Amino acid sequence: MIMPKENTNTMRALQGLENSSSSVRLQAALAVGTTPDPGFIGKLIERCATEPELYVRDMLTWALTRHSASMTVPILVDEVRSERAQARSQALHTLSKIGDRQAWPAITPVLLSDADDEVARSAWRAAVVLVPEGEKHELAVVLATQLGRGERETQLSLSRALIALGEVMLPTLGPATADLDPRVRTHAIATQRLWRDPDAGFVFAIEEAKRTVALGGARPEGAIGVADR
Repeated sequence: MIMPKENTNTMRALQGLENSSSSVRLQAALAVGTTPDPGFIGKLIERCATEPELYVRDMLTWALTRHSASMTVPILVDEVRSERAQARSQALHTLSKIGDRQAWPAITPVLLSDADDEVARSAWRAAVVLVPEGEKHELAVVLATQLGRGERETQLSLSRALIALGEVMLPTLGPATADLDPRVRTHAIATQRLWRDPDAGFVFAIEEAKRTVALGGARPEGAIGVADR
């Protein structure tokens, strides 16, 4: 029996997502996104958890955004509780791209402080996209607990997330500049500098902050004001 052309194309795309060639997987994800079909959603999310190539994962995410949020978001919300770090990270990344605030309750303090840096960074990015206006301060408080964490790339991600929240995050930085941990103080001061001068760049801000901390300087404990911008 000859299979309908639609079924043949579907099978070809599904098989392509598992191909050993990353270029074939990329083309398969592109094809799925170009012609969305609810039958692909499960496979796309499953592949996100194991796909080794970043550019292919980005295409998988794009393909998911091409499907109805009402169908993808509930499955992605379940995926953020996966035991596999990449599954959590990619699901969070995809939720941030979809931007449906119904996913907000899934962005828990546990995810925002996940032991895996990639998961935490994806959670920070998703959080600032999905957070309701009235919960931004509470989110800033949780994010501030991560100041000083990780290497420069991770710290930059956190600073960007805090700054994206706007002025509501300012009261969380003042106390952090008086923290006993010099890494926390340095990161908080660098974030303050980036807030006041976004064009300065994080490398400059962090090096200036290191010098400030090394010389024993930091802002007094408390919030910085809008006038400091």
